[in-house]
Amino acid sequence: MRYIVTGADGQLGGRVATNMLNEVPGEELIFTCPVLNRLPKKKIEDWKNQGVTVKEANYDNKEQMIEAFQGGDRIYIVSGIKNGPERVQQHKNVIDAAIAAGVGHITYTSFLGANREGYYQYVLPDHTATEKYLHETGVNFNIMRNNLYMENYLTNSVMLANLSDNQWITAAGEGKATFIAKDDSGRVAAALLLGKGEHNKDYDVTGGELISQREICAIIAETSGINYEYVTATNEEFYKYLDSIYIPRETSGDYSKSPVPWCSNDMVTNEAGIRDGLMAIETDTVEKLTGRKPLRVRDLVEKYSFVWKEKITSYWGLSR
Repeated sequence: MRYIVTGADGQLGGRVATNMLNEVPGEELIFTCPVLNRLPKKKIEDWKNQGVTVKEANYDNKEQMIEAFQGGDRIYIVSGIKNGPERVQQHKNVIDAAIAAGVGHITYTSFLGANREGYYQYVLPDHTATEKYLHETGVNFNIMRNNLYMENYLTNSVMLANLSDNQWITAAGEGKATFIAKDDSGRVAAALLLGKGEHNKDYDVTGGELISQREICAIIAETSGINYEYVTATNEEFYKYLDSIYIPRETSGDYSKSPVPWCSNDMVTNEAGIRDGLMAIETDTVEKLTGRKPLRVRDLVEKYSFVWKEKITSYWGLSR
């Protein structure tokens, strides 16, 4: 059996790659990334020394992906980073390439709500369309729909507060969510890639506690000794705040002054989804597939304490 991990250079795909190396010999693994020369040479050498095949596979280049996926039996597909029709086409490309290369099973990373009525998050149409296409192909699959990542609220929210006189500004209000830690998501992805999921089953991947951003802000303030102030905003007020710190509304906008690499349409609709109770889904997916209870906010606070200790104010200062 050979397993393919796409996006092995990224935060989520990298976790999946590490987990797979802990489970199977490197000779059974193919790791891909969109631009190979962006990976540190030491990382590539380390993987190859363990027997891993490392290849470039760009979601815009179907022929390249078909070649990269040759010999693979099961593949983990991390979603692309763009939004809109271009990303949907990229996802179709990678699915088609995997099937053309003879891959028999696909695990796809989607987003919570992609199959639910009444959800309105900016990124959801891309995932809904991809899930539909995946079903239409007839290939064997598992879909994992991640809730919002817990790390975002221990890093980016704190970072923006550092940038804004310690004001933690959000449209999430008093809403609660079952935020998922990337480590837990990576473990679930590895489990599904290894075949531990049920045949052609979708999984909502959620954290182990229902918690509000106000509560997270209070935990950070208590731990750091910094008086972070939780500030609730309407959607329009939140848009104006994000405009004021140069975050573009669309992914096609000008990011030259933005402290983060994503757009405010994404940020506002995610926060509103928390406020409106859409992200409060509770599941046992993590424990069922990994045998471990999911991480909680307090488990990760110290890990990301450098954000407030070093007063980080830019996403590019978060690299650790």
